[in-house]
Amino acid sequence: MKQLYYTALTYMILGLAGGLGYREITKANGFTGQTELAVVHTHLLVLGMLVLLVVLLLEKVFALSRSRVFPWFFWVYNAGVVWTVAFLAINGTRTVLGEPTTSGLAGMAGFGHILLTAGLVLFFVCLRSRLGTPDTTADTTADTTPGTVPTATIGR
Repeated sequence: MKQLYYTALTYMILGLAGGLGYREITKANGFTGQTELAVVHTHLLVLGMLVLLVVLLLEKVFALSRSRVFPWFFWVYNAGVVWTVAFLAINGTRTVLGEPTTSGLAGMAGFGHILLTAGLVLFFVCLRSRLGTPDTTADTTADTTPGTVPTATIGR
């Protein structure tokens, strides 16, 4: 759990620094156009800090780290966040400095999103493995008339 906390804290610090860096580099270069630097801090704060804080809460409830898939999720997801943000920063800085963005750099940023997707799939596999088997003790005689809520599911 501490690993999740410290990783989320690191993303928070990097996210705030990313916002400050965006403001300073664009101001120093008199840049007023669109740049990928504008979303670096958002990616770090949402995909990094916020997602990992939610995972931390789910870890507390479901002990996700006991799943064999959890380390795979943690490292693949974080590699995706770091990779994506790094190439957003590189492309954004090149834009601010007036250098062309190459298709190779854009493709590299896309690879980061693929890692993020794989990490999210691993997260759901991990979460599912910790939920256990479906509840088979529910009352199967409950009213299933369309528009009604079965009483066996109320309060769950």
